Amino acid sequence: MKIVLTGSNGFLGWHTRVLAHSLGKETEALALGGKFDDAAAVAAVEQAELLVHVAGVNRGDDEAVRSGNIRFAEQLAETLGAAGSKPATVVYANSIQAGNGTAYGSGKEEAGRILKAAAERAGSRFVDVKLPNLFGEHGTPFYNSVVATFCRLAAEGKPLQVQDDKDLLLLHVQTAAEVLLGVHEPEDALRLATSRRVSEVANLIESMAATYSKGTIPDISQAFDRDMFNTYRSFLVGDRLPIPLDRKEDERGAFFEVVRSSGGEGQSSFSTTMPGITRGQHYHRRKIERFTVLSGTAEIAMRRLFSEEVVTYRVDGENPVAIDMPTMWSHNITNTGTDNLYTMFWISELFDPASPDTFPEEV
Repeated sequence: MKIVLTGSNGFLGWHTRVLAHSLGKETEALALGGKFDDAAAVAAVEQAELLVHVAGVNRGDDEAVRSGNIRFAEQLAETLGAAGSKPATVVYANSIQAGNGTAYGSGKEEAGRILKAAAERAGSRFVDVKLPNLFGEHGTPFYNSVVATFCRLAAEGKPLQVQDDKDLLLLHVQTAAEVLLGVHEPEDALRLATSRRVSEVANLIESMAATYSKGTIPDISQAFDRDMFNTYRSFLVGDRLPIPLDRKEDERGAFFEVVRSSGGEGQSSFSTTMPGITRGQHYHRRKIERFTVLSGTAEIAMRRLFSEEVVTYRVDGENPVAIDMPTMWSHNITNTGTDNLYTMFWISELFDPASPDTFPEEV
């Protein structure tokens, strides 16, 4: 099934592409606004079984926000009308703020009406998904959500300040993508959301950051906490990611702890790798996977999905570190030495063959 997606480079759009990739589905971007090309848009839509409208305007003066969202819908409506072959389904990433009297809410509401009418004329099924506040990996601080802002500040060791301690209805962005692509029903966008006060979110992130700074995995037995922790970890990629392990050595040999977990499942495994051999070449959407070299030398490489930049770490058993793979980054480990490489792996959940959360992708 081919999916045509607007807003594919945005926060929700990127996560929707990740989900589609994990499901083995092809996506094609459709540009709107100033980059809209009617011929290219029609050609894309004519090949689509599913059209997902994610693009939106949420910054600017009131008129720019309202008219921007409406303009996007009008461009899509024009495309649907001109397409010779219509998509079976049109999905609209709406907002619980639609119709709330703000410029954004007014624009989203009117955009929904325009898209619904266009889908009905085209004979396409229209799915209106009202999304709450979204959070997740690689959100833009001071833009996408307060969660992204808090995670960035906590990762930098800065204090979190609560300006308006209101209730937030929060949904992990991968779950939102699952709703958009039909893994869940439209009403599940609210059913699966979690309500927290801003201060509760700040306290949770600060607590997780403090626990993790000691190398300990916080309690992630609940899906919301796991998703929040993965969001926080996405801001650590770079020099902050490796966790030094305290290696003690005497005449008996050497000892160091590999993992401490405060709550939740976990599974450990051990591997030997011959010189020059690479293991991995996959990514996870929810799992935390820890790599720790026990003996030998290796290079750990990782790449965020749809990016060309590769982040590498050179590691060895004499100076042990734990490196937790960020979610939605393909990763591998290569034996760069002349002897066998001994590596311990820890995963944050028991392996379930029905839901392995492991998707092949070369770094």
